[in-house]
Amino acid sequence: MTALAHNDFIQDTIQCWKKISPVIHEPQNTDDYEKLSSLLDNLLDVVGEDESHELMGLIDVISHMISVYDDEHYQFLEGGTGIDALKFLMEQHDLNQNDLKNEIGSQGVVSEILNGKRQLNVTQIRKLSKRFKVSPATFID
Repeated sequence: MTALAHNDFIQDTIQCWKKISPVIHEPQNTDDYEKLSSLLDNLLDVVGEDESHELMGLIDVISHMISVYDDEHYQFLEGGTGIDALKFLMEQHDLNQNDLKNEIGSQGVVSEILNGKRQLNVTQIRKLSKRFKVSPATFID
């Protein structure tokens, strides 16, 4: 790359960065975290199952930033399962099984999930992550 081409690349990068830097940075608080998580959800909707999509690199970067925040702020996850995280969050928010009917389903379904007789599905995980403002990875073993 010539010096002139390199300078053009830098100038192009600066212009792009001005547009995305307000959102693409390590979250410093729950508001940043929620914005980044929402962006990740939107990107995943766009990309779908296409692992060769041109946005996969950005998804990887954002996922890493969210993961770092999760590790620093949600240490209850270490060594635990997604169900352990759900139980912890229910306890912290003083919720019972009926309180999760909008995210999971009936009290019976919630009970089966908490007792390991059923797995959370993608829709339930997405709804739980939005309710508790945590990464969907929180509920995946």
